[in-house]
Amino acid sequence: MSPLAETAALLADRTRAAFCLALLDGRAWTAGELARHAGVRPSTASEQLSRLVEGGLLAEERQGRHRYVRLAGPEAAGLVEALASYAPGTPRPENLRASVRLGAEARARTCYDHLAGRLGVALAEAMLARGLVVAGGGSDADDGPAADAGLAVTPAGRAWLADVLAYDHPPGTRRPLVRSCLDWTERRPHLAGALGAALCAAALDRAWVRRVGSGRAVKVTPDGTEAFRTLLGVEAGVAA
Repeated sequence: MSPLAETAALLADRTRAAFCLALLDGRAWTAGELARHAGVRPSTASEQLSRLVEGGLLAEERQGRHRYVRLAGPEAAGLVEALASYAPGTPRPENLRASVRLGAEARARTCYDHLAGRLGVALAEAMLARGLVVAGGGSDADDGPAADAGLAVTPAGRAWLADVLAYDHPPGTRRPLVRSCLDWTERRPHLAGALGAALCAAALDRAWVRRVGSGRAVKVTPDGTEAFRTLLGVEAGVAA
């Protein structure tokens, strides 16, 4: 079996796919937490998680008796999100609780370590409109060997990152400074890469957004409403 077929087979199972989608919140989960999330027995979860770890999609951490797993990195997260965006239609919620969760995630959520949903797409469009990011590539400096061929950060964008987010992209790093990530609910791109991660980290650290429950959804706070409006001209109503 080819490597592509092996990776596709890993995500072809509903339980394994549910685990990977849950881990797009960027945090580490225990096997028990993922078992409850997917509605399977702990023994089933342990077996399926081992296959995902062996296949390179998940990384494992152990602390004492506890086993934690997380997505192996931005590349694994990008693969899962991209595949989700190609799924036909929006998942139909099975009950009211699922409907509320899906609605919250569509408004604003984390996609591994960057912001997604209507909020993430609005922030991406605002950065493009203000000339902080441009389509077509060709920035003034090396964005890394894996730089997105379709997007680049302008000199004004690099200054914005340094002044507003206190982020300076390390030279020679493998992760691209900016990358387009197709949003599976909006069917439009939001921003990933180091820029997306820096913006998401700042939003969480400065309480511009806060996590909702134990899932991927986040909610814009009053401070975030003011920050996004002042810094990028984005109205928090996009994520209301």
